[in-house]
Amino acid sequence: MALHIALDAMGGDRGPEELVSGAVMAAREYDLELSLIGDQGQLGAILARLDKPSTRIHLVHASQVVGMDESPFDAIRRKKDSSIMKAFALHKEGKVDAVVSAGNSGATLAAAIKLLGRLEHVSRPGIAGIFPTLKGPVVMMDVGANVDCRSLHLFQFGVMAAAFSQVLFGLDRPRVGLLSIGEEGGKGNVLVKKSHELFQQSSLNYIGNVEGRDTFQGDVDVMVCDGFVGNVCLKLSEGLAEAVMGMLGEEIAKSFKAKLGYLLARDAFVSFKKRVDYAEYGGAPLLGIRGNAIICHGRSSAVAIKNAIRVASEMVRNKVNDRIVELLSLHQPLVQEDDTLMAKATVSEVIP
Repeated sequence: MALHIALDAMGGDRGPEELVSGAVMAAREYDLELSLIGDQGQLGAILARLDKPSTRIHLVHASQVVGMDESPFDAIRRKKDSSIMKAFALHKEGKVDAVVSAGNSGATLAAAIKLLGRLEHVSRPGIAGIFPTLKGPVVMMDVGANVDCRSLHLFQFGVMAAAFSQVLFGLDRPRVGLLSIGEEGGKGNVLVKKSHELFQQSSLNYIGNVEGRDTFQGDVDVMVCDGFVGNVCLKLSEGLAEAVMGMLGEEIAKSFKAKLGYLLARDAFVSFKKRVDYAEYGGAPLLGIRGNAIICHGRSSAVAIKNAIRVASEMVRNKVNDRIVELLSLHQPLVQEDDTLMAKATVSEVIP
């Protein structure tokens, strides 16, 4: 039986037409069933204009939409029939295998925790960002879900991201690094130092502290940080990639020689742009929930949505959550003392 993915078709900055287009592309390329959640009339009109696979895409009506600027906690409490709540309700009922959303990321996280709950041994779910490097992708976690963390949280982020890398990227022992202001073990704030001690005692392939400049070198497979630092890194990387492409364009336009050189090296420029484009990874997996979800950039294009749907299906097929639970269970004795001293966070504590 084909996997079934739910898409919050009303979220995002570009409107439902871009999201629906991405869903149609995914239905054509992958062996999937898709449910588009949102205003049925509006979505039906968009589909009518597209050459859609008639039996692979289904519409599920939702009468409400969570705005990008709304409080996540208030939104999931007041808007029970919103597209994002309905998508996770379908997941909870077992009618879909994963959820993809480019809408309000806080509401997506809150809805996932409220309706699906956490995996065993997970104190706080987190968002795993995937970055291109010189040697292969690196997973950074957390990139925005938890801005205030304890050492237990950072350690669990490292375990979950390592499990994700093992399953999705085929890495036997992913190299795990802790993002800090220096490579020495004594560098960093209290949180980083205590987390460093936990990682040193674990069976993970922990290589120690890493600096921000190491992000794109490819010498580490997993970078661990709290959601505040991770989100800054994510936004900085996105802005830098856009700025570099803009600067190159300006320099090429300045002279005939530069334009000629661009024509000769055009394939290389196209490959580089594709390599640094966030759309190639689709979105960021939400790890630690009893289900599967991808949180996409608000400005996601149709291609980004298509790739997010693909990654969601790969998470399901490769049973990422099973590996996360297995790896966390192996390390549970190490964090047991911290775990008993700390009550699990509520939804309101998790949402930034």
